[in-house]
Formats: sequence, structure tokens, C-alpha cells
Amino acid sequence: MYKKFVGFVRSIYETNDFIPLHAPVFNGEEKKYLSNAIDSTFVSSVGNLVNEFEKSIITFTNSTCAIAFINGTSALHVALKIAGVTENTEVITQSLTFVGTCNAIKYCGSEPIFVDVDKSTLGLSPNSLKDFIDENCELRNDGFCWNKKTNKKIIACVPMHTFGFPTNCLKIKKICSEFNIQLIEDAAESLGSTHQNKHTGTFGEMGILSFNGNKIITTGSGGMILTNDSEKALKAKHLSTTAKLNHSWEFDHDQIGYNYRLPSINAALGLAQMKQLKKFVDFKRNLAKKYQVWGKENGLFFLSEPENTKSNYWLNTILAENAKEKEFLIVNINKMNVMVRPAWKPMHTLRIYEHCQRSSLQNTEFLYDRIVNVPSSVSNMNHF
Repeated sequence: MYKKFVGFVRSIYETNDFIPLHAPVFNGEEKKYLSNAIDSTFVSSVGNLVNEFEKSIITFTNSTCAIAFINGTSALHVALKIAGVTENTEVITQSLTFVGTCNAIKYCGSEPIFVDVDKSTLGLSPNSLKDFIDENCELRNDGFCWNKKTNKKIIACVPMHTFGFPTNCLKIKKICSEFNIQLIEDAAESLGSTHQNKHTGTFGEMGILSFNGNKIITTGSGGMILTNDSEKALKAKHLSTTAKLNHSWEFDHDQIGYNYRLPSINAALGLAQMKQLKKFVDFKRNLAKKYQVWGKENGLFFLSEPENTKSNYWLNTILAENAKEKEFLIVNINKMNVMVRPAWKPMHTLRIYEHCQRSSLQNTEFLYDRIVNVPSSVSNMNHF
């Protein structure tokens, strides 16, 4: 079986060389944009390129505001700070996520709480969220949701749109609104994904994107906060630029800020990539169809987008029958010079987060035992 699969992947990418999981594609005007940025001498965060990149994201996602950061984790860190996440507070999130999600929570001095995911979306389960709140929390006279077991405020909920599959943020948002919990979406992997025609990252108070080298478009390293709240946007930009007050020559800072602003040279790369984003999404959606059809014919189950969603299929995903088959596929396909990988180890199994409060995580553990991510780079666009 795995040999047939490797042959199929090689037929897609038309090579006998090593096939990575997800490589960047630079076949547009990247060199031109980078050269122009260098010629301008504005290669740090000063200049118009960062603002232009933010505008391009605003247009694509139909968000009101976008603030560029050096990476997705720093964007999430600042979003949580603006939401009021501090020491003696907690943030509900999912255990099936990249470690950066939880690290950003810890940067604020807060603690993550883990609830389960849905098998259909791989993202935070509204039912698990509601069950956890009903069993463990209460709204007090101050209007905040309090964890009765720890006596700490739950300030935010951070669902992740895993591998580009949109989670059900409409239901999550309704629950969060009922309990005065701010919804901050980790949309790092889902640029180009929508739920009921609304872009991921735009359902809550804030959402974040990533433009790391392995994402659907890249700025080398980069991230973004999306928000429809202009006041939050101004705070985010202020914090990302060391909280420096505007002045022609004086260096005055009114709070502890961060040197998180995206450099212009990275924004130049992003602007060139944005011109191709629609083509990239179309390619990856067609690739997903090919995988799904081949899987049905050959006995491998590929995850497909949930109902009422459009996924960018950042990473195509096999759901193996069990942990033994997952391990067999990963070991043998990698031996044939085609890169596949498991999902991240669930956060509650890591030593650094095993102490965190959690609900039953049956789906999380079921999925981790079965997920195999397969090559999903954009390539040979003329063939699709």
C-alpha cells in the first residue's frame, strides 16, 4: 500500500528526488519585490511595505484591521495581552495544537485549560467547551467567568483551525459570548479558509495568522493580528513597536512593549506571495480532491473539509486505522524519501503542560494515534 502511495505522490510532483511535506513556492515576482525593498533601503519595519502588506490581508480576509508581526506566536502573545490575559487568569484552548499556542498563553503568565476537539474539524469542540464550563465554571457578580476549582478568571478561548480545516467558530463564539469569554482564533494555518463564507480569524475579538516558511504563503517569518476593533488594532501596533510614543526624535515609551513588528523586507516577500494566494488555494484544493479520490480507490481515508466550510488544505491528512498503522506508514514512506509526519504530541502529554486542567480528551488522543500528514506543497500548477 505505502509503495503505491509513494508512486502516486511522485506522479503528482514529477520527481524521484526527496519530496518535502510543505515547501515554499517562489515563481512570481518575489525577486522583483525584494530587490525594490533593498533599493529603497527601507528593510526594517520603517516604510510603506508593511502597511501595504497589511492592506492586502485586510482585502483578502475582509477584516477591518490587520497588524503585522514577526511571527504568529508573537501575534498571539500580544492579542492575549490586549484581551487582558495575565497572571491569575486562564485560557481555554485545545491540546491538539502547535506548542506556540500554549507558549503564548504562558508568556502572559496565564495557564491553558485543555478541552477536546471534534473529529470532523480537528478543532476545538463547542460541546466539549460547553460541558467544561457547565461543570467547572460560573458567572460571578463582576461579570466574569470564574473557574470554581482554581478560583481564577477565564479570560479567553483560543480554538485552532488545524491544518487549515475551519473549526465551528459560530457555535464557539455563542458560548463565549454567554460567559463573557473573549474569542481569539489561532488561524495560523488557515489563510484562505472560510466557514459559511467568512474567513477564519475574523469571528472573534481577534485572530492570528502565520506566514512561516511552511505556510500557504510565506514572508520567511511573519504573523498577523486580524480584528474588527480599531482600538485593539492601535494597541497591538503600539505594543509591537516597543510601546514607543510618536515623536520626531525623542525615545519615550509608556509601557513594556515588544520588538515584534514585521520588517519591510519580509513584507515585500509577502506582497509578492499574496498575488498568487488564490492560485495556491485552488491548487491545494484540487490536490486534496486527488488524494481523496485515490484514497477511496486504495483503502486510505483522507480527511475532507467539514460541512459549510472551505478549507485551504494546508496539509492533507490521512486518518490511519490505528496507531500501529500510523507508525507503519510514517516509517516506511519516509524511508522512500517522501516526507510524512504525525500531528504534534498533544500538549497535555508534554512535561511542560501535563499539569494543566483538562476535560476528557478522547477525540484528541484518537486523532493523534491516527493522523498522518502528507506532502501538500504547491507545484505543477499548470496540471491542475
